[in-house]
Amino acid sequence: MKNLIYLIPALFLLNSCASSTDSGEVGAGRKQLFLVSSAEIEAEAAKGYEEVKKQAAAKGQLNTNPSQVQRVKAVADRIVPHTAIFRSDATKWKWEANVQTSKDLNAYCMPGGKIMFYSGIIEQLNMTDGEIAAVMGHEIAHALREHGRERYSQAMVGQLAVAGASILAQVYGVDQRYVQGGAILGTLLTLKYGRGQESEADIVGLELMARAGYNPQEAVTLWEKMEKLGGGSKPPEFISTHPSEESRIKHIKELLPRVMPLYQAAKK
Repeated sequence: MKNLIYLIPALFLLNSCASSTDSGEVGAGRKQLFLVSSAEIEAEAAKGYEEVKKQAAAKGQLNTNPSQVQRVKAVADRIVPHTAIFRSDATKWKWEANVQTSKDLNAYCMPGGKIMFYSGIIEQLNMTDGEIAAVMGHEIAHALREHGRERYSQAMVGQLAVAGASILAQVYGVDQRYVQGGAILGTLLTLKYGRGQESEADIVGLELMARAGYNPQEAVTLWEKMEKLGGGSKPPEFISTHPSEESRIKHIKELLPRVMPLYQAAKK
């Protein structure tokens, strides 16, 4: 019985139903667990994005630097058409790109194509257009691969697994330590998935920027800048949901031979 309780979260997390995208040149075709619809997630994301814009505008923090806004929108205009490589419906999304004035080093793309860059990441990293494309490609990849929907589904599974294990423990008189062990296993698997999603976004983003005519080598310079700015203050990779900058740089360099031909073709 104790083995069954350990396996509950693992069985749910390992179960898969479909891939949200085609593989592309980089091979992003991993199957994923989805327990909610894309429409539900995209509707909530759109509401959240509108609220973020509303609050930023009220504080005088939305699109205050025309030059930055122009650069971000221009990069988006070049990348978005190539999202069709991974999923044909993506070009029909209601894409939008904005810049929020903030010192934070952040950018994101919500489900459905709602992009936000913070001025801090552009300014503190002194980003080139290619480096903006590297970040944007990465964030768009999260949306294409529906990582938010996947994470939400994983959270649902975790909650159900812990609840089910607790019931079994009460019914069969199983030591609660085994229940706790099952919950920890579920958490560890979820963390590993988080790092996998980040790496997946890196490789899809690399292909997107290459197809859009941005040199993929600038993804390397981006993370070198990020590593330098971090100053060694990040937590160890094994307890983080994000790969270390060192791991990212190594992985990106390994993929360059596969995506550089796409960049060269785009330049012609």
